[in-house]
Amino acid sequence: MARNESKPPASADSKVCVARIGAAHGVRGEMKLWSFTEDPEAVADYGPFETLDGKRQFDIEAMRAAKDHFVVRLSGVADRTAAEKLTNTDLYVPRDRLPPIEEDDTFYHTDLIGLAAVTPEGVALGKVTGLYNFGAGDLIEIVTPQGGEPMLLPFTNAVVPEVDIEGGTIVVVLPSIIE
Repeated sequence: MARNESKPPASADSKVCVARIGAAHGVRGEMKLWSFTEDPEAVADYGPFETLDGKRQFDIEAMRAAKDHFVVRLSGVADRTAAEKLTNTDLYVPRDRLPPIEEDDTFYHTDLIGLAAVTPEGVALGKVTGLYNFGAGDLIEIVTPQGGEPMLLPFTNAVVPEVDIEGGTIVVVLPSIIE
């Protein structure tokens, strides 16, 4: 399944997180950038970018590929000190600036946040509160109505065989625990 990363609740005017700024790179204001778009290089086509609160906007002035990220120069960032202040800043664009989704098994992560998680039998498990990738594949976070620690499950076809955005649900097959 192709996915994009994002955190805010879904709505027609919501912002979608398309990239994250990493550490400063060099002394001239360049920085590392991780793209969350399906085609990583396409991130440059979606600017200008803004912070979640909308207080800062950036354009990509220069971008080049590195090992597992990009090195970018953003407008308004002239030196290493300014670049360091932006480390771990997420960059957002309005949802309507992104291309429409035409494939059945493709969606933006923002579409999943807030969906009800149910078993194949229809038993309520909780609500989707996040999607993450720590390097070994996507994980879906589900918070149960009882609270407590959220469930982090692999976001695979085996564990999440059905996503019904219009219906507001995902079906979750809980992995069996080997004793």
